[in-house]
Amino acid sequence: MLKIGVIGVGSISKSHIEPYLKNDDVKLAALCDINVQRLEEKGKLYGVSELYRDYNELLKNKEIDAVSICTWNNTHAEIAIAALEAGKHVLVEKPLSMNVEEALAVEAAVEKSGKILQVGFVRRHGDNAKLLKSFIDNNEFGEIYYAKASCLRRLGNPGGWFSDITKSGGGPLIDLGVHMIDICWYLMGKPRPVSVSGNTYSKLGNRSHIENLSFYKAADYDAALNDVEDLTNALIRFENGASLYVDVSFTLQAKKDEVNVKLFGDKGGAEIEPELAMVTEKNNTILNVTPQIDKLGFDFAKAFTNEINHFVECCLEGKETMAPVSDGLQVMRMLHAVYESAGTKKEIYL
Repeated sequence: MLKIGVIGVGSISKSHIEPYLKNDDVKLAALCDINVQRLEEKGKLYGVSELYRDYNELLKNKEIDAVSICTWNNTHAEIAIAALEAGKHVLVEKPLSMNVEEALAVEAAVEKSGKILQVGFVRRHGDNAKLLKSFIDNNEFGEIYYAKASCLRRLGNPGGWFSDITKSGGGPLIDLGVHMIDICWYLMGKPRPVSVSGNTYSKLGNRSHIENLSFYKAADYDAALNDVEDLTNALIRFENGASLYVDVSFTLQAKKDEVNVKLFGDKGGAEIEPELAMVTEKNNTILNVTPQIDKLGFDFAKAFTNEINHFVECCLEGKETMAPVSDGLQVMRMLHAVYESAGTKKEIYL
């Protein structure tokens, strides 16, 4: 039985808590949040009596084996290091940290503690990603030399901590782009990045004046606070010659929202979002292949359940996680390089 504490009980915590509650090998032992009202509400909702306002007090609880960190980005590294030093396994939401220096400190803490740290790269755990990776691992697409990913929202910034750079570290790149970059890099075989060229734009602001269209708003939404970018694009080059192009937005003059992830190899190609599809060649003919599975699209709820169950299994059985701290560090290097490139208007070499 793995005893879990969840630190931060805002909106994303539901995706952790509910799978924990459904896992027979887990006891949800404690919750922590700086917002007392929210903490008490979630305690009643999930039947948890051990409630903490200070994560340091939660970490002193020797009965707790592992924690999920579901807080603002600017606290991920700090809490992860403290949890590891307290002898807890850690599942930390993406991104791993606010910058590369913090990520290196977390990596050092993992190595020193010997505990498991899993980064919340949830798209790796989707059933569509698992199936596609099995085809990639069996060389169905040959050398994957190019990938392209977009996550474009036309409206608008969620507000709250998402739009406060001191808490988030950035806008759509660090919130949405972290997913797009990671899933492509992971499926490409995690080649070493060597250079990054990126651009950020802050042209449209929050666009809270737009009428007749609703959009996701954080609990503490404030249209007046918005010091993060609207749009980011980037080209990442890898040591093996492959490249990745990504663009992400919170707000954009676009016809509709768009999410797509595409990979191209010398024997075939694939799209994983919005729906899983494959392309191959047989008998001098290009074939579009549709896998016969229950759901072709990405299922967030199922992916989070897979992610949580994988973390629990790794903790209980001592298995290596499929999203280790080293991957979180490498993705953070790419994210930081995009922002650095945009700021200096130069290509950044890693």
